[in-house]
Amino acid sequence: MADINSNIPEGELTQKWTKYRSSVALVNPANKRSIEVIVVGSGLAGASAAATLAEMGYKVKCFCFQDSPRRAHSIAAQGGINAAKNYQNDGDSTYRLFYDTIKGGDYRAREANVYRLAEVSANIIDQCVAQGVPLAREYGGLLDNRSFGGTQVQRTFYAAGQTGQQLLLGAYSALERQIGMGKVEMYTRHEMLEVVKIDGKARGIIARNLITGELERHFGHAVLLASGGYGNVFYLSTNAMGSNVTAAWKAHRQGAFFANPCFTQIHPTCIPVSGDHQSKLTLMSESLRNDGRIWVPKKKDDNRKPTDIPEDERDYYLERRYPAFGNLVPRDVASRAAKERCDAGYGVGASKLAVYLDFAANTERYGRIEATKHGIQNADKATYMRLGREVVKEKYGNLFDMYAQITGEDPYETPMRIYPAVHYTMGGLWVDYNLMTTVPGLYALGEANFSDHGANRLGASALMQGLADGYFVIPYTIGAYLSKEISTKAIPTDHPAFVEAENSVKETLERFLTIKGSRSVDHFHKALGKIMWDKCGMARNEQGLTEAIAEIRALREEFWRDVRVPGSMDEYNPELEKAGRVADFLELGELMCIDALNRKESCGGHFREEYQTEEGEALRDDENFAYAAAWEYLEGVHFNLHKEELKFENIKVAQRSYK
Repeated sequence: MADINSNIPEGELTQKWTKYRSSVALVNPANKRSIEVIVVGSGLAGASAAATLAEMGYKVKCFCFQDSPRRAHSIAAQGGINAAKNYQNDGDSTYRLFYDTIKGGDYRAREANVYRLAEVSANIIDQCVAQGVPLAREYGGLLDNRSFGGTQVQRTFYAAGQTGQQLLLGAYSALERQIGMGKVEMYTRHEMLEVVKIDGKARGIIARNLITGELERHFGHAVLLASGGYGNVFYLSTNAMGSNVTAAWKAHRQGAFFANPCFTQIHPTCIPVSGDHQSKLTLMSESLRNDGRIWVPKKKDDNRKPTDIPEDERDYYLERRYPAFGNLVPRDVASRAAKERCDAGYGVGASKLAVYLDFAANTERYGRIEATKHGIQNADKATYMRLGREVVKEKYGNLFDMYAQITGEDPYETPMRIYPAVHYTMGGLWVDYNLMTTVPGLYALGEANFSDHGANRLGASALMQGLADGYFVIPYTIGAYLSKEISTKAIPTDHPAFVEAENSVKETLERFLTIKGSRSVDHFHKALGKIMWDKCGMARNEQGLTEAIAEIRALREEFWRDVRVPGSMDEYNPELEKAGRVADFLELGELMCIDALNRKESCGGHFREEYQTEEGEALRDDENFAYAAAWEYLEGVHFNLHKEELKFENIKVAQRSYK
């Protein structure tokens, strides 16, 4: 089946990475000083990679479109980071983390990469603690853990509800140290608009200074893309407004295969859409499912206040349907269950597209524990709730404050209303075991690649993968390539390949400005987002996907005929930035629908309505679709499918069950 080489090392699974690290080719310190590496993106994957490679002696250039590396979207992650430390002595292990991740991804991930991720997870925590990241601790001093979806152990380390921010500050500090030592050149407010290839290898990028509009040429012996995911193809998502696919898509157009683009994660705990005025959605961390219970009224169209609905008239549907995991089922399962209840008429709130996330039971439980600790006996419920609220506030206070500010409701007094929304993308640039794309010298790290999460990412695994790739994987694997490049001198940026790439970028930018149509960029982005959500969102079917492909093609033609981009190219021009990103989304959206139409099965976040069990669960077809779909870009926005067969030699493949 496979016609691409994943370069997985030989040997027994548990020894692959150890043996690889011991035998991979190295670059000696003197040679590292003459090798230049470009890193695009400054989130967890990009900042950790840039800092680590510079510490090793490489000359590094790091690019981000934000005004500071610490504003990367990694900062928005709230709930935690997974690691197999087994501090709770509840049976966790490297193998269990590996197993949970493969199963959580519905058996559509590569075993070798996932085991390596589980293996290095413990090192990540040690690294972050050494950097001073203030992870939560228990009274005795050990790092604390909490539960996340898809697991039955507590392995999620956290820093209140701002884990991503604290981890990014740790990586940012390491990066800033290298910048201060002159080992990293940092380019803020720069956007990569093209990969430069020479003799088939990635040798640099064309970047645009977003303040002046100037196009710049930058050489690198290797190029690392750590530019995040593409959830904003849906317009409304939990991603930052600037998050986009452009860096990865430019690489795709230069020959880097794009894998599993239809694998999109719908997060179950988001604040519901409130109107057409919204440009993004707000995530309520999955950590809230650790202590919150999800329910809907048992009666359809029940308009009573949630606090007026008695316990016996509430349907705790996740606990009812999945007793073994309850509220901690994986995200795709929880999201579909919420949609099913709302579609059946049990939704709450004005839109009826929401369910309740209720903390009352665990607030009282925490209060009883606190009362016992303080020697308070026979207290009333109000006292228990008051004491418990302080515990909840310490664990989740910033999230509760955020909810109150956005909705005007006090979640300490009344249950939160939540509904699924687009969050993370499991698809991305295809990479081999070394994290190299199909373009030699071009790597993809973190959410920009497809490698570790299969068809559904377990909560708290994104931060784990980003830091694993940057701190512990790429520093070894890049040596296998760069050890053969030590005789390659820095290529002058007046080389014809750089000139041609810059001219191509300039032509595209000028084309945007000369169309002078009647519609804004946002008009087309919103239109694309509606098509994607309605027909390639939580549920897909053959008819809808076929219609979506035709509609996206028509929308793309209209975009290139009628988009209006004001201003000029040689100035600060946010509309011009957006135009390029939306143009890429209009091509990516089509590929996502093509991939979803081609995959005639349901798995993880990809739910084809034609392929489901009698109980409404995802129905895989392992005989025909146990592969990673790697798409090659062809001229004229056409795509050719390549397949990487997924072999499971260490895990028994079975129908996923959380009951």
